[in-house]
Amino acid sequence: MSGDNLYQWKTYSVDGNNVAASNGVHITPDAAFSDAIDVDVLFVCAGIYANEFHNQAMTAKLQAYARAGVSLGGVCTGSIALANAGLLDKCRCTIHWENIEGFVEAYPGLDVTATLFEIDGNRYTCSGGTAPLDMMIYSITLDHGKKLAASVAEQMLHSLVRQPHDHQRSSIQYRTGISHPKLLAVIAYMEAYIETPLSLPEFADRSNISLRQLERLFRSLLNTTPSQYYLALRLQRARQLLTQTTMSILQIAVATGFKSAAHFTQAYKHHFKHPPRTERLKAVN
Repeated sequence: MSGDNLYQWKTYSVDGNNVAASNGVHITPDAAFSDAIDVDVLFVCAGIYANEFHNQAMTAKLQAYARAGVSLGGVCTGSIALANAGLLDKCRCTIHWENIEGFVEAYPGLDVTATLFEIDGNRYTCSGGTAPLDMMIYSITLDHGKKLAASVAEQMLHSLVRQPHDHQRSSIQYRTGISHPKLLAVIAYMEAYIETPLSLPEFADRSNISLRQLERLFRSLLNTTPSQYYLALRLQRARQLLTQTTMSILQIAVATGFKSAAHFTQAYKHHFKHPPRTERLKAVN
């Protein structure tokens, strides 16, 4: 769009061999990561179960690039590789929303946000999906100005370029398909109070609604009870922690508001038809 060759790139895998993505697409890299030279910016791209991948040689090379002043980025769960190498300390960073809880638990000292992407100094992280496109267009803006960035976005039929501070997840209204303001307020409180659950009367009081009306709204609009909906939210959070962290069953139980591991296991098994340990084994295998 500029008439000049402003950017060029190469892809690398750890050993130089093809890499199969989770959707079955095979990526053919240019070379092994150990052969990477003359790098100005390096992005680590990762997907499912990135927390289980450990490669000391890759970590050492990332650290060497950091010492040399190379800009480093993580796409989706690529942020885990950077964090594991200690390269996101004192930087704002982000990761896919499904992985945020586990990421925060694994690296409690990091400044983790739920935004689409973060550019802090020479560290770039984004949440995955289509967010890399927004981050690249924003980066072109920083490098070459808004006019060129707008031309690139238009060429890619990307008419609504999102900003760094935009949130990853759709609104609760969009996700649930409901529009009742008081019910939306209750659900927002439920999502915010996973580790320290509130009682239904507390939710009703905070949302300025009667308990009877609360029960009626959940049944008529969501075909469930408030208690069942809230429990499902907490168990979904537990499922994310089981598959994305090495936290113990007891730690996950506490992090999702259960009084004991036994109570958590019973509720989990009833909801998902298998115990938490089976979930973790499925994730590993």
